[in-house]
Amino acid sequence: MTEPSNTSTAVPVTSPAAGVQSFSSADVLTVTETAAEHFARVLAKSGKKAIRVTLKEAGCTGFKYVIDEVDEQESGDIKKSLPNGTALYIDPKHIGALQGTVIDFTIQGVNKNLVINNPNVKDACGCGESFSV
Repeated sequence: MTEPSNTSTAVPVTSPAAGVQSFSSADVLTVTETAAEHFARVLAKSGKKAIRVTLKEAGCTGFKYVIDEVDEQESGDIKKSLPNGTALYIDPKHIGALQGTVIDFTIQGVNKNLVINNPNVKDACGCGESFSV
């Protein structure tokens, strides 16, 4: 499988210790193999074509994750093709808040959970519904 062309742009990140670094905007999010498989199953059941990740102002601390099944990307969305071929769209308005985030899917006994590990979270509400960056 080949990577789609012109699906990501280089975005500079400034760090006082390291100078200026570049990263692909498609690398903002990492999706584990188990999460990618989960997304592929969800899309197969829904008939939708892709997963879209964004943030929404909500809750007592600021934001919540919104992960939707969609047929097409919204204007400006960053497209990331996962290794299993699943299309992932990332809302470009929230690149800074999502940078370094890992999405995983875990199974513990009968519990199945989508787990989002975001190193930018500064505070979260007690119920885990919302967070601030």
